[in-house]
Parts: sequence; C-alpha cells; structure tokens
Amino acid sequence: MENTEMPRRMIRAAYTDDTVTVYQAYRPAIGDHAALHGRFPESWSRSRMTWIKPSFLWMMYRSGWGRKEGQERVLALDISRDGFGSALRRACLSHFDRSVYPDRETWAERVRSTQVRVQWDPERDLFLRPLPYRSLQLGLTGRATRDYADHWIVGVRDVTGLAHRVHELVRSGDREAAAALLPRERPYPLDEETAAVIGATPEPSGRPAP
Repeated sequence: MENTEMPRRMIRAAYTDDTVTVYQAYRPAIGDHAALHGRFPESWSRSRMTWIKPSFLWMMYRSGWGRKEGQERVLALDISRDGFGSALRRACLSHFDRSVYPDRETWAERVRSTQVRVQWDPERDLFLRPLPYRSLQLGLTGRATRDYADHWIVGVRDVTGLAHRVHELVRSGDREAAAALLPRERPYPLDEETAAVIGATPEPSGRPAP
C-alpha cells in the first residue's frame, strides 16, 4: 500500500551535500550532446521557459518512460544546491493559492517580479497513477534559465536505459525489482522561509526534513 501520510507538498529528490538531481527529457540531438559534453548545446534555447523535475517517476509520466516523440532521451542533471536554493527563494506559484498569498494582487505582483515558477503536480507511482501528495516542478525563464544552463549544471547522465528497464520490469509484473532500480529520493531540507515561498507543507516537527 502506498504511503498516504506524506505531506501534501514536499520536495523529494536525490541529493548530496553539494548537488540535487533533476530530470528533463529531450530529442536525441539535444540529449546526446548534453550527456556527452555535460552541458546543453548552443542551439538549446536559453530564452524559453524550461521545467526541471526532481521526481524520476513524474518524469516517466511526462515522457512516457522516454518514448514520447521529442522526449526520447531522459537526462538526470546534477545541479548545484546553491543554484536550486536561490531559484526556490525567488519563486512564485504558477497559480494563485490563497493559502500562500493574501490576495490575487499580491500574487500577480510576485509573478511580475520573478522568473521562477513553482507548480505542484500529483506524484506518480510505478504504474504512473496519481498519488495523494504532490511533486515539485520548477519553471525557469530569463536569467534563471541562463543560470541553470550555464552555471548550475555540474553533471549530466543519460538515464534513458534505466527508464526503459524499469518500465520493462513494471510491465512484466516484477514490481519489487522495478522499485529497487529507482533513484533514492529523500525529503529535501527547506528552511521555513523558503517552504513558505513555494507553498510547501510544513514538517510536523516544524524543522527541515533530514
């Protein structure tokens, strides 16, 4: 049975003391270059909004296990926690939420003043079914996109093979083996101020997650 006691909005990610792993999926021309060189090619648009996702299974849902057209290469990108943290602190929810903003005018002003968006979408299980708690999607545009592409990324791995293997095991009914291959995602520590900015659910203890 899935754990339904998870805080409704919590960042869960694979991370170290210095980096946090996020996922994106691209067509082969982009994905192969990024995995080979550790950075996006110059043809990768730094003027458009790009969305990064710390949840591997949500990326599987979005990319159809790396088989949707234009998303055939699934990338795990290790980015600096300093960069990730700075983005979170500057973020704005993509939609008005009365539990975060006192009124729509306050939210609209925040939208105008920042280049980072937060969206909380249902987390997914191994069958890509929605779970009762939410996963973070972080949208970057303008300067934030350029910082991500050119300064925050410290490593890029092609995990398309992993995506396909996990999917094969799920389809064959070997859920235990599939789950064993998943990246280890833990609650990501947030200070109270950052948690409030992005509308994360406070920890029961009132302290950041370990």
